[in-house]
Amino acid sequence: MKWKKLGKIFNPLNHQLPNRCIEFAQSPQTLIFDNFVRIYFSTREKDQTGKYLSHISFIDIDKKFKNIINVSSDTVIKLGELGCFDEHGIFPINIFKENDKIHAYTTGWNRKVSVSADASIGYATSHDNGLTFDKLGTGPILTSNLNEPFLVGDAFVTKFKNLYHMWYIYGNKWISDPSEKEPQRIYKIVHATSKNGINWEREGKHIITDVIGENECQALPTVIYHKQKYHMYFCFRDAIGFRFDESKGYKIGYAYSYDLINWKRDDENAGITKGPEGSWDSNMICYPHLFKCDNKIYLLYNGNEFGRFGFGIAVLED
Repeated sequence: MKWKKLGKIFNPLNHQLPNRCIEFAQSPQTLIFDNFVRIYFSTREKDQTGKYLSHISFIDIDKKFKNIINVSSDTVIKLGELGCFDEHGIFPINIFKENDKIHAYTTGWNRKVSVSADASIGYATSHDNGLTFDKLGTGPILTSNLNEPFLVGDAFVTKFKNLYHMWYIYGNKWISDPSEKEPQRIYKIVHATSKNGINWEREGKHIITDVIGENECQALPTVIYHKQKYHMYFCFRDAIGFRFDESKGYKIGYAYSYDLINWKRDDENAGITKGPEGSWDSNMICYPHLFKCDNKIYLLYNGNEFGRFGFGIAVLED
């Protein structure tokens, strides 16, 4: 896999976003239209206590990914009510269009006391061509269970051979370290299938091997079928020290499969790395999203500070 970077295409600091949001355009994910591409992302506002809330916004951009046509001006999907799994934010949202139906799989999160947060996966649909989404209910469709005890999120859903597939993450432990002010989470990529896109059969096993030890954190899987095999991109980092040590921050990981069950990790052939010193993605590259548009394959991704200053795009060179 070899990617040509086309540069950063959106900086939230240059636009006024709804819900009093400032900075951050994290986890860009797409909905393809005839004449433009809608890119959803998670941005942030500060509540009355100074803590962040995560909201979903979007931009519409031409298919050359140069000219922004529109920026969302209204709430795309409401946060959860008091005590709900998505009370404090939605990050990310994954959009899956099937015929005329637009599905949304959300990662809703809420603050905790002993640790920073928990998360679950929700479901919503759009009845206005993706401008807004209505939730199926106030609760999640996928949440913690006996084998996946917390932090269930980062869903990526697609359909192969009349079966819905979801790749997502779950937290398997929290750890404490003297260098960190609070416990840090560890999460891994797993897989589930469904016949209707709402009720899921979970496999409950870690499918991507670790390369930096058992405390490797894996996030935001995205999968595409190309040239007789399935390709997965994701990001990974160390659990400890990633906020102040650049070498421990997020990097892009890559794996491939021929059967959607067994995955071979092959980061050396991911074809994309951090940018040169001083660039917007020089310290970090994270939150990838694969998609096809007009017979080309693209990769959206975030750069430094977890997407504080926007996202960029690369095109696959065959």
